[in-house]
Amino acid sequence: MLAATNFFRVDQLMVQIYYSEVEMAQDVAKIAHKYLQNLLQQQNTVAILLATGNSQLKFLDALIALGGVDWSRITLFHLDEYLGITADHAASFRRYLRERVEKRVVPQEFHYIEGDTLEPVAECDRYTKLLQAQPIDLCCLGVGENGHLAFNDPAVANFQDPDSVKLVKLDMVNRQQQVNTGHFPNLETVPQYAFTVTIPMICAAKKIICLAPETRKAKVVKDILQEAISTNCPASILRQQPQASLFLDLNSASLLSENIQK
Repeated sequence: MLAATNFFRVDQLMVQIYYSEVEMAQDVAKIAHKYLQNLLQQQNTVAILLATGNSQLKFLDALIALGGVDWSRITLFHLDEYLGITADHAASFRRYLRERVEKRVVPQEFHYIEGDTLEPVAECDRYTKLLQAQPIDLCCLGVGENGHLAFNDPAVANFQDPDSVKLVKLDMVNRQQQVNTGHFPNLETVPQYAFTVTIPMICAAKKIICLAPETRKAKVVKDILQEAISTNCPASILRQQPQASLFLDLNSASLLSENIQK
């Protein structure tokens, strides 16, 4: 197993490994907190693109607990949402973010993807216009077990995607992950389609922080950092983003080659 280290680079991607997920979440929260405070001293408003999922829970709690951020000057967006579920559905990302973020910090605005829209194509266009109305200052990411970023699964990920938001069919690995992590009771209840912000829109963010803790992420972390940059593992594109950092714990870093830090 790798020893904990301060940081190293793989291509242009900064990688940092921590002893535990808790230590990782707390330190990344401090990094994001300082970045937001500095931005708010330089500009009137800030735009953040948020991820959901278990990897974000401790980080979001730690960031909010730090205080000292004027959330009334921050506009929030999110990366993805299932098609066809309501905002109060237990697995809805809108519900996740309203309960864990919006109600606690009261941002200037929180623009949500309306997963239960009657016109999905029009919803893609509406959300695209909102995202493109200002630069995204910070994008927070997790990584799927199939290497996806947001819902850009390997079969639909496109590093030169002409769209900023699109509707995609979820692959079986992705859908099973939603069951395994407790978001749905069984595979039949997981929606087959979802909205996602695309890879180029993610990569356009001025700063990207990606959290990938836990043993179940060890295989995909190895693929991200040691295999070819390819849509076979969409998150590998982060290696071409000098503004991106990947944060791991010892469990998720456990399959990395020891010489990767050299």
